[in-house]
Amino acid sequence: MASKRFHDEPAYVLHRYDWSESSLILEVFTRHHGRMAIVAKGVKKPTSNFRPILLPLQPLRLSFGGDAEIRNLKAAEWVGGHVMPTGDALLSGYYLNELLMRLLARDDPHTALFDAYGVAVQVLASEHGEALQPALRAFELLLLREIGLLPLLDVQTMTFEPLQPEGRYSLVAEGGLRQSQADDRASLSGAQWLSLQQSLQPGAPFTATLRACAEVLNGLKPQLRAVLHYHCGMATLHTRQLMMDLQAL
Repeated sequence: MASKRFHDEPAYVLHRYDWSESSLILEVFTRHHGRMAIVAKGVKKPTSNFRPILLPLQPLRLSFGGDAEIRNLKAAEWVGGHVMPTGDALLSGYYLNELLMRLLARDDPHTALFDAYGVAVQVLASEHGEALQPALRAFELLLLREIGLLPLLDVQTMTFEPLQPEGRYSLVAEGGLRQSQADDRASLSGAQWLSLQQSLQPGAPFTATLRACAEVLNGLKPQLRAVLHYHCGMATLHTRQLMMDLQAL
């Protein structure tokens, strides 16, 4: 029986592990097959054609095969389109990769999320610093929605009561969207949640969610952080801790 082969699959490298003195195991996010593990044999050799290509945050097309959990890389091509992010944008890209590594099961495709990730990485590489935080919050929302961890943002989760535009509501990991105190800083108004829900409608572009997030950054960030940390099972993600350590220098 012939082993499965995948040709010219759009992909991004999320993480790399040493497998031997000359080879790597790659965790990749593919458009049609989700997160996968691929072994790249001999890629660490100076003569390898794959060595300058298999980098994170770069759009690739990969060909690979095999029936085991870890497939074998056959070919890799850099698609181009943007340069590698640098500085805070680079760390932010690694943060997105860590979220995908922790929250996506292997071999579970999410084509809409893959496309959103591609746009988010382009924003990070664009050197428009004012768009960095909105892009991160937009991707966090889309990730939670795609894996079924984001409740509807136009009703209270436990009661299904519609949100009142002037009311205040908080998103919590264990209870969804619920009414909060007027002075709760980690909350948004009903009108703001409704705007976010509208930006997440099927077919809406990533930029629509980005713009909606840009209007509510201060209140949205701590709520999404708490929800993500809860589902990741840790108080602080490694990339976020690295950001905080660098800022403290």
